[in-house]
Amino acid sequence: MKNYLNILLAVLVVIVLGVVFASFDNAPTQPPRYDYPCTMEAKLCPDGSAVGRVGPHCEFALCPGEQR
Repeated sequence: MKNYLNILLAVLVVIVLGVVFASFDNAPTQPPRYDYPCTMEAKLCPDGSAVGRVGPHCEFALCPGEQR
């Protein structure tokens, strides 16, 4: 009878450990997205217009007639 209790206890421990380790296997499969707003600054262009920050790196947009 004592042998059966030891086997039952070992099986329960394995099941509990399996559930615990399975609950920690929630690693994200994709890298996290960092969507954040750009600051509301403006750059004055030579023609008197202004452009704001855009894009994923919050760089200033190009002024009219400007090239990268």
